[in-house]
Amino acid sequence: MIRRHSATAIFMHWYNAACWLLLLFTGFALLSNPAMQPVGMWWADLWTGVFGAYGLLVFHLLLGSAWLAVYFLYIIFGLRHDVVPFLKEVFNLSPASDMTWCVRKGMRLVLGEKAMRSMGLDPALPPQGFYNAGQKLVAIIAVLCSLGLALTGLILVFASGRPGTEGLLQICLLAHFCCAGLMAVFLPVHIYMAAFAPGEAPALRSMFTGYVPLEHIRHHNPLWFRKLAESEKE
Repeated sequence: MIRRHSATAIFMHWYNAACWLLLLFTGFALLSNPAMQPVGMWWADLWTGVFGAYGLLVFHLLLGSAWLAVYFLYIIFGLRHDVVPFLKEVFNLSPASDMTWCVRKGMRLVLGEKAMRSMGLDPALPPQGFYNAGQKLVAIIAVLCSLGLALTGLILVFASGRPGTEGLLQICLLAHFCCAGLMAVFLPVHIYMAAFAPGEAPALRSMFTGYVPLEHIRHHNPLWFRKLAESEKE
């Protein structure tokens, strides 16, 4: 077994997941305009019936504040050991290889390897490093959307009610909604790929235990496996 995630990284992953889901649920419930409501007015009525309109807003703001505060501390104290290595991995892109991986992985899930071969398509996936192309894509979107949500959320809180900020607030509200909507699309994909896609069970378990079998790395992350082998020789 090989250590893949630190205890702090595991905690932050699940903390982030819990905050994201609650913020999405309450955020969409705050949309009182039916034209902007992606779930339906029943969703807004459900949450406001529990908290009340003002109470729901306060709950959403408290959740967002807690999420930001913990992440701020995590970035400060885990910058060298967790944050920088993570960012280096997810932004280490190979466009042609990553695009090929995403297309072939999607076709393998939909058609299967046998059907792809019968159609003359190559089902082989390009070798991947610590994270595969799909994980890197979702991580980059999550990082950028998180920054967008944090920045626009702070502006919406501190600039609200101040004269001359109406245009800025409208832009920030739209950007806030777009970032949340983008994550609402990619989160279910990430959950499916992590929890239900064939062969991903060891990677999912590593998000609880921190460890992943060496054989899984050899098969799913050969570039990372090569680095591990080279480091052992040194």
